[in-house]
Amino acid sequence: MKAIGTALCAAGIVAALLAFFWKDPFDPERLSGARVLLTGASAGIGEQMAYHYSRFGAEIVLTARREAVLQKVAKKCQTLGAKKIFYIPADMSSPSEPERVVRFAVQNLGGLDYLVLNHIGGTRFQMWDGDVEYTRRLMQVNFFSYVALATAALHTLEKSNGSLVVVSSLTGRIPTPFTTSYSATKFALDGFFGSLRHELTMQKRKVSVTLCILGLIDTDTALENTRGKVYLTASPAPEAALAIVRGGAVRVQELFYPWWLQHVCRLWVLFPSNRDQVLQSYYNYSGP
Repeated sequence: MKAIGTALCAAGIVAALLAFFWKDPFDPERLSGARVLLTGASAGIGEQMAYHYSRFGAEIVLTARREAVLQKVAKKCQTLGAKKIFYIPADMSSPSEPERVVRFAVQNLGGLDYLVLNHIGGTRFQMWDGDVEYTRRLMQVNFFSYVALATAALHTLEKSNGSLVVVSSLTGRIPTPFTTSYSATKFALDGFFGSLRHELTMQKRKVSVTLCILGLIDTDTALENTRGKVYLTASPAPEAALAIVRGGAVRVQELFYPWWLQHVCRLWVLFPSNRDQVLQSYYNYSGP
């Protein structure tokens, strides 16, 4: 434990020095008129990203399952300054939907500068109960539809030197209790899009891939799922959404929110001996 404390102290000093000398590379003008397709846009982090892109003057296509909620979000985006706003209801559990959504976005915006993949399927926060079919369904929504959307949009993104922004989770780097199926989908995202980034670079195709690793965020769904089960403080969704928007705009390879999660991931690798006990201490399980 003393080694962990020393490492945390050193990481804190490095972070402080970086903060002192760091110059913010984000230019809001980059997003003025940018053509954005945003999934999972009806609530939570996706909804907040829609509002941020609107304030920066982007042209946006929103998609999610619930049409009535999408309409409300789109109307607010108009009042916040979106230069263009469209929406298309789609259920990503259907394999045919990703291509249809990308086609709609390209037809209405004339191309894409950003594809922001943020949607997730209904998630259970519980011990593994042996439901393999649920895992298959979740993999379709949380992983295969991401791959299909990215594949359908890659050509138009290449034309604009665009960006793929993939919203993932700390559970895609560190397996945690109560998230067996969800964690599997997020590890899959990490593997696929990390590998794709290498291939795009090797082929000199100027499409950036930003993988966003998020901790617990105070969306209604996340708070409901984790209530009474974790001893963690949730971070605010509007701030998480802004961090994602900024990270995609400056084309970072990885974005951690909160920022200190990157140090948690490093310590997880460096100190394997006691890490499981430490992790499990943040979760409440009273047994059957």
